[in-house]
Amino acid sequence: MIDATVVELSRMQFALTALYHFLFVPLTLGMTVMLAAMETVYFITGKPIYKEMTQFWGKLFGINFAIGVATGLTMEFEFGTNWSMYSHFVGDVFGTPLAIEGLMAFFLESTFVGLMFFGWDRLSRPAHLAVTYLVALGSNLSALWILVANGFMQDPVGAHFDPDTMRMEFSSFTDLVFSEDAQAKFVHTSIAGFVCAAMFIMGISAYYLLRRQHREFAARSFRMAALVGLVASLAVITLGDALGRADYLLQAPKIAAMEGIWETTKPPYEPWKIVALPDDAAQRDVFSFGLPYVLTPLVTHSFDKPIPGILALENDVKPRIVRGIGAVLALHAYATTKDKAALAAFRQNENDMGYGLLAQRFAPDQDLAKITEADLPKVLDLTARETIPNVFVEFWSFRIMVAFGFAFLAVFAFGAYYSLKNQLERHPFLLRLTTWSIPLPVLATEFGWITAENGRQPWTVFGWLPTFQSASSHALGYMLFSLTGFALLYSSFIAAELYLMFKFARLGPQGRPGHTPTQPGPALAGAPGYADKPWQ
Repeated sequence: MIDATVVELSRMQFALTALYHFLFVPLTLGMTVMLAAMETVYFITGKPIYKEMTQFWGKLFGINFAIGVATGLTMEFEFGTNWSMYSHFVGDVFGTPLAIEGLMAFFLESTFVGLMFFGWDRLSRPAHLAVTYLVALGSNLSALWILVANGFMQDPVGAHFDPDTMRMEFSSFTDLVFSEDAQAKFVHTSIAGFVCAAMFIMGISAYYLLRRQHREFAARSFRMAALVGLVASLAVITLGDALGRADYLLQAPKIAAMEGIWETTKPPYEPWKIVALPDDAAQRDVFSFGLPYVLTPLVTHSFDKPIPGILALENDVKPRIVRGIGAVLALHAYATTKDKAALAAFRQNENDMGYGLLAQRFAPDQDLAKITEADLPKVLDLTARETIPNVFVEFWSFRIMVAFGFAFLAVFAFGAYYSLKNQLERHPFLLRLTTWSIPLPVLATEFGWITAENGRQPWTVFGWLPTFQSASSHALGYMLFSLTGFALLYSSFIAAELYLMFKFARLGPQGRPGHTPTQPGPALAGAPGYADKPWQ
């Protein structure tokens, strides 16, 4: 058994690197698609302004892409250094999509990104457009394979446990790739990237409009981003519902924690809690306020299916824990003696093995064989409670993400409306709000990632491998040193990103402060001559 502090520090380090890296990923995914859309308009219309838009936003994309790659390279190595038991347990299954991501997606993206930047005067317009589309394809294929790997952690399909090798082995590559969790999460995450890119472009364009700089460039960029963002926001909300439905079917503890459901209630009364203060220790809400008759159809897509509460889930899982303890003891016996009777006993309850491993944490001397009849009720109670993720974190990370999502929908809707009516500059409040909203979609994706990963706890592979048994047995000093080093290094990456983004955004599309393709109007809201804009 690994020291609990080392496990927590390992979790903290991976969470730190993942969340830092994920600051750059959604913007990369969305910007490639936005660049492809802008260059497509340039290809069709031949208007130089769209080429200028593609080149300028491509420059900001390049900064984000480079730093995103730098922050992501270390993460795959962490699986081997900090999570060696996990890597041994799922190496064949988990490593395959990551290898495909590198060979198919990342190499495709990184190869053609150079042609996209430096090929404007060396490639024909159709060839350069194709290159831009290949970059967009590569970046989103990269997300696909990474989320296929993550989908296996959430819903381990396409593999079986081999008691001779003590690891998960492939049984179906098709089941792995087309896992319901992986596919729903891929679409939801990719389109969330479109929201991030749209708000990024809108916010910087709004900054130019407020300063009456680059007005034609900013107006066209704002309009395209607002329309893409409006559609993407609607899609993210819709597909988020599909992902929640998958969680209801595959990970009941996650959905119960996400909605703060302590006790199963008779449908369809179950209220959707807008705000609450969950108390994990007491397993109740200090207070809550919700809308009745909303949650049941929202989660189950019906009016008569109950949503299991946390207390019921804890009680229902206890038989699985008992069977899991028996499976682990039989597995130990088979590993020692290769006895066929022990193998048969293991096979009878092998799907519950993970719950036996989870119970090991609460067994006397962490030895399942030492559990007596007197010890068993306490071990079952503690293990059952351990199967529930942190409710407070899950509940509020989900609600913050959802609140942001609906706020973005409103901003995009108003932005698209006033942009299509050529009235943006009459609404400086909306322009300021859009500018200050630039980081919020990225923050929303961070809370979404917390929702997904916290909700999987206490497992690294849901139902099979507990997190506390997955880490490497490092020294405490090593973990503290590496955690501090990563925090400082990744913070420097973010500082470099912000410095370069601010620098080039302020310079504008032509690299000269104040440059504008058209003459600015005399004033903003309602000024005489406001409508004299050549792009109307």
